[in-house]
Amino acid sequence: MPAPTALRKQPEEFAATINVLLPSNNDEAEFLLDAPNALPSDVDPIIPSGGSEQDTDMHIDEEGRPRFAPAKNNDNITRVETRKVPIPPHRMTPLKASWPKIYPPLVEHLQLQVRMNVKNRAVELRTSKHTTDTGALQKGEDFVKAFSLGFDVDDAIALLRLDDLYIETFEIKDVKTLQGEHLGRAIGRIAGKDGKTKFAIENASRTRVVLADSKIHILGGFKNIHLAREAIVSLILGSPPGKVYGNLRIVASRMKERF
Repeated sequence: MPAPTALRKQPEEFAATINVLLPSNNDEAEFLLDAPNALPSDVDPIIPSGGSEQDTDMHIDEEGRPRFAPAKNNDNITRVETRKVPIPPHRMTPLKASWPKIYPPLVEHLQLQVRMNVKNRAVELRTSKHTTDTGALQKGEDFVKAFSLGFDVDDAIALLRLDDLYIETFEIKDVKTLQGEHLGRAIGRIAGKDGKTKFAIENASRTRVVLADSKIHILGGFKNIHLAREAIVSLILGSPPGKVYGNLRIVASRMKERF
C-alpha cells in the first residue's frame, strides 16, 4: 500500500509535531503525534474556569459531540452532619463503665467525632473532614442504639463489621394480650431456668436476644431473626419448651446442611 500523498492541511504548529516515518522494508507509513494536547484550528478550545466565559458553556466539536470543561475538585467541601442517640436512664451506668470500649470503634474505624452528654443523657455523633464512609454516621447510630437497648458491646460491634445485620423489636402484647401473672409466666417461659431457653434460642438461630420487661429485641440476620421470632412467639402462645427445642433443633440442622 503506497504512502498517502495528500494529508489534511494543518497549522504550522500542529504540522511541525508530526513525524512521518517510512520504513525501508514496509510500505505502510506510521504517524507519531508528539503533542497530544495540540488541537486542530477548527475546534474551539475549552475555556478554563477562570476565563471570561462561564463553566456552564458547552462547546460542540465538528462531529456534534459536546465538550465540557474538567470538573472542579470539591474534596475540600465537607458537609458536617450530627446525630444524637438518647440513652435510657437505666443504661447510663453501663454506658459509663463500657465507654472505653465504645468510642474506639466509632473514632478509629468510622472516623467520627463522639462525645457523651451526661446532662442530656445522650451520645452525640458528628462527621468530620476525615470521614470517608458515607454510611458511617448511620452505622455509628445503630451501634450506640443497640447498646442502649441492652446488647453487649461485643455483639453491637458486629453492626459495624457486617452489613446484613438488623435489630427487630416487638412486645408480648403484639402477639397476645397478657396481664398480671400471665405476662410474668410468658416472660419466664421465654427466659427459662437460669436463662437456658433464651440461650438455646440464641445458639440455634445464631442471634442475640434481649428481654427488657415486656419488650423483646433480636439482633441478627433476616432469616435468623425470623427463626428466633417464631420460637419466641410459640413460647408466648403457650407451647411447651420441649416442643420448641425440637423445632429449633430441626431447623438448625437444616441451616447447617445449606452451608
